[in-house]
Amino acid sequence: MPSKQNAEESSVLRELKETIQKQSNKIETLKNELSKSKGVTPSAGHAGGHGGPADVSKDGLIAYVTKPFYTITTKRIGWLGLFLCSLSMTAVIMNGFEHTLAKQLELAYFVPLLIGHGGNTGGQAVGTVLSALSAGIVTVKDAPKIVGKELLSGLLGGSILGAFVGLVAHFAMGISMHVSTVVFFTLPILSAIASTLGAIIPFACVAAGQDPSVIAGPAMTSFVDITGLLCYFLIANQIFSMFGIEM
Repeated sequence: MPSKQNAEESSVLRELKETIQKQSNKIETLKNELSKSKGVTPSAGHAGGHGGPADVSKDGLIAYVTKPFYTITTKRIGWLGLFLCSLSMTAVIMNGFEHTLAKQLELAYFVPLLIGHGGNTGGQAVGTVLSALSAGIVTVKDAPKIVGKELLSGLLGGSILGAFVGLVAHFAMGISMHVSTVVFFTLPILSAIASTLGAIIPFACVAAGQDPSVIAGPAMTSFVDITGLLCYFLIANQIFSMFGIEM
């Protein structure tokens, strides 16, 4: 009887060891596949001029960690200053449509919403494209396909959100029908512009041999703010004319 129990215990232990060994082999295989997928690709500065994948090499990442803060600032401040100056165009646009705002004050309520939404939409596109470039999944040659996809995605998403915001603005917030209609038509166009620019700018940076991680975000935000506000007020004038409202 004891010998039978010993035999059963030995069998169970043997099966357990085999199971552990199989799991260890699977873990080792996964580790090897993961290490292969994380292979270092050319850096953005080198690959950019040849249309290759934009990536920050391991050495580049280490350099970023060890760089003093003032070195990082000097690298970024020029571009930030340039885009800050370009943002002054928003003040010019607001001033140009001052008469529209004066007669339809409700329009001003949605300016922060539209600017924020444009930045969010473009930021998603920039982040997605930069990730794909860094991983080597896409190159500059894939730009037309990616840009077209982002444009359609922005247009669809903006249409859904525009319908939602327009309805809520009119029925829940008591905003006039004509201003709600302006918001409804502006959001799809703004989303399409933001997604398109968010996709184009990283590719343009790589093609020009520039660092997209420094330029793409601020450039997208500046251009989207300017074009978004301009579209908003131009659409407003057209919609108001359709409603028979004199400006």
